Amino acid sequence: MRYLKQLGFFICLSAYCTLSAQEAKKAMTFEEMVSWKRITEQSISHDGKWVACKMEPWRGDASILVYNAKGEMTASFRPAGHAEFSASSRYLLVTKKPELEKVEALKLKKAKEEEMPADELIIFNLPDKKETIDSLKSYKLSETADWIAYKRNSKSDTVLHVRSLDRLKEAIIADVKEFGFAKKGNILYYTTDSTLSTFTPDKGRSLIFEGKGVIKKVSFDETGNKIAFLHSPDKDSTATQCTLYLSENNAPARQIADREQSFIPAGWVISENGDLRFSENAQRLFFGTAPAPQQKDTTVLADNRPDVQIWKWDEAVQYTQQVFNKEKDLKKSYAAVYNIPENKLIQLADKEIPTLQTATEGNASIALLSTNLPYATEQMWEGRSRYDIYTVNLETGDRQQIKKATNTHMLLSPKGAYAYWYCAQDSSWYTRSMSDGKEYRLTTPASFTAWDEDNDVPDYPSPHGLAGWTANDQYLLIYDRYDIWKFDPTAQTSPVNLTLNGRKEQLSYRLVKLDKEKKFINLTEPQLLLAFNEKTKGSGYYSTHLSAPAVPKTLLAGNFMLKTPVKAKDANAVIYTSETFEQYPDIRLSDLAFKKSVRLTNGGEQQADINWGTAEPVSWISLDGIPLEGVVYKPENFDPNKKYPVIVNFYERNSETLYAYHMPEPHRSTIDYHFYTSNGYIIFNPDVRYVDGYPGESCYNCVMPGITSLIAKGYVDEKAIGAQGHSWGGYQVAYLATRTSLFSAIESGAPVVNMFSAYGGIRWGSGLNRSFQYEHGQSRIGGTPWDSPLQYMENSPLFNMDKVETPILIMHNDNDGHVPWYQGIEYFIALKRLQKPVWMLNYPGEIHWPMRLANRIDFQKRMFQFFQHYLNKQPMPQWMSEGVPAVDQEFKLGY
Repeated sequence: MRYLKQLGFFICLSAYCTLSAQEAKKAMTFEEMVSWKRITEQSISHDGKWVACKMEPWRGDASILVYNAKGEMTASFRPAGHAEFSASSRYLLVTKKPELEKVEALKLKKAKEEEMPADELIIFNLPDKKETIDSLKSYKLSETADWIAYKRNSKSDTVLHVRSLDRLKEAIIADVKEFGFAKKGNILYYTTDSTLSTFTPDKGRSLIFEGKGVIKKVSFDETGNKIAFLHSPDKDSTATQCTLYLSENNAPARQIADREQSFIPAGWVISENGDLRFSENAQRLFFGTAPAPQQKDTTVLADNRPDVQIWKWDEAVQYTQQVFNKEKDLKKSYAAVYNIPENKLIQLADKEIPTLQTATEGNASIALLSTNLPYATEQMWEGRSRYDIYTVNLETGDRQQIKKATNTHMLLSPKGAYAYWYCAQDSSWYTRSMSDGKEYRLTTPASFTAWDEDNDVPDYPSPHGLAGWTANDQYLLIYDRYDIWKFDPTAQTSPVNLTLNGRKEQLSYRLVKLDKEKKFINLTEPQLLLAFNEKTKGSGYYSTHLSAPAVPKTLLAGNFMLKTPVKAKDANAVIYTSETFEQYPDIRLSDLAFKKSVRLTNGGEQQADINWGTAEPVSWISLDGIPLEGVVYKPENFDPNKKYPVIVNFYERNSETLYAYHMPEPHRSTIDYHFYTSNGYIIFNPDVRYVDGYPGESCYNCVMPGITSLIAKGYVDEKAIGAQGHSWGGYQVAYLATRTSLFSAIESGAPVVNMFSAYGGIRWGSGLNRSFQYEHGQSRIGGTPWDSPLQYMENSPLFNMDKVETPILIMHNDNDGHVPWYQGIEYFIALKRLQKPVWMLNYPGEIHWPMRLANRIDFQKRMFQFFQHYLNKQPMPQWMSEGVPAVDQEFKLGY
């Protein structure tokens, strides 16, 4: 008995110590949120022996950390901007930045630009030798050799320095304007006011071109054996136009094309805005042409010329979209090609058929041309384009139309043997042989589920996509929801499921392309797969050979989130991250077996003394009988016997992100989950599934029983439930406010409240009208206001504002390019007219969400104060109780 009493004492003591430790943990502050360090860059040396990463706070100085293969941090640099390894893996180049505090102090003193501190470049000879280049202006690193070219930001040093990283070889070149290395050759080009030259370590300098004027658009082939460029005899190239030149093997450049040659349409010129690129085999040079730029009439005063826009009902592109695209359209060019061995110029694209797509990086003789211009008007309400598609012969210029008004954009296989496409209207994949024009249907809805089975918008579902093509375009690998299937592009043999158990186990396998330069999938090599487990919401890495059907071998899998790993170019080493809501996504170093890994970074130490949180899945049944899932996030010191305030935050479906870490951040549009859980809130993120024509009702039917199921668990304070959403989420919480008085407070960001006026509105961020998203997109009405007026009214919160009993905080900015900010104004004015408690935040000049860090921090502070007042009975801040009048706006914040 005495032993049991002692044991009970120690159990109680242990529980007390655990509770005390948890209680000792603090709530996250805004200062900690803003200074939270996240990994914004990561790289691994080609030999896999070194890893560098950038740890960067939202505000403050970033650090570059360097690790060896043992997991030891061998060096750090702060403040730092960027890091990259050299081709040999012997060197790491780090851009060192000036201290933010020093820069801001100088700005407050209104220091001149030349007084501001400059960047430095650190050449780090691994593992421990460092060289610093001060006053760095810019630099380029060769991809194939340990060579660098750089310019310093100094009046006394205006030259280009070209040198080996070991400093054994070096050249200094005066008055350089632009410079760059070839991708796969250690050869450098550089320009001055009147010359273009190349430099190689073994041959030195070669003059390629000399002439008065300006040199533009310099482009190497991959090896650097050929170089092309444009030249204008006048710096104002719009007045004198450009000429195209080509140099081979460092020989003096020869003129290839100008506006006087017969291949180019009358009145057109060689465009300085077009892409200038070689085919992968360097046998073709692609460039752009365009109508000669229009010249303004200088004989008429600007004051005497009317300023008017003319909107025409049957214009192919709506005028607002034309305005948005004006600068891009003024620079629009059309592809032409120079076949180098044949010395032949061909105009490929034109204004009527503007889009060119080549195969094998320009090597194949047949390419595709397409246009959606005849159908651009319908795109306004259909939300997707139709195309006329042509083949074009790159050797002759001959065209042949192969599709008219198709609803898909054709793609070309890597070798150009086939065109392939997904037809949304019949949910099927097709191919077309480029040699004989025969078309093959690879799938039917009965034979293969190629489409998104969860599609719930009033439009054709999208496909699950492709893994890619095998060598020589022999097979096409297509995804269904779970598995990878091998298809014969001529449909002569039956498709083969290569991963076998995906659908059975609800594992969604996706191929990881470790080598981005590989153009095809090698069936004889082992392949790495990344899979998402729909049942557990976890993920895993798997290995398989795709040469024959097999159940993929598990390498690393579990209840965590994995993302695409990064492989060393010349070694078996990889870096990857593993995360959960509690576990920071630190970088880990392993090999492709993933049996052992070394954790490199230690970002999780930031949360050690913070009352963090947990994430757990929940499920319930919607009011219309649909099984649903969601995630509940609780404070780390959660006590099931307490009552907690809850914030319901959602968009559409997010239960698959159960194991996402949610990096602390002063978000532009949503609550920060870790900040709120650490401050004693529970967050509920429910999935929503929609019925066409009834998005508001669908939201209500899904979310409300989910909340009820939480209340039934006993730990929810029913008088302290809030909701928060932005954009589509902002609309949904605004709708819920008209249907229920359950919520004590709602923040609704950039919401649509009047679908009638929103339907006819403009997305100023693109110039597009908004009708397509109501007829076919996210807003899910599925018809026009004159076809479905009741649905537009029923789903518009504005017409039921008199039913709102919840205090509302609106955030909507006057430069919103997604949702017209007059929607926010309609919302605010309606509630103000009804004299219901409402506040509206407008960050002048900001878009759909605040982008300036200061504005994001401000939004987070005000939203938290709003919820604290209504859910936690905290005093109302001044900006809520008294407002901040316009005359005080520049002087007071009212926190």
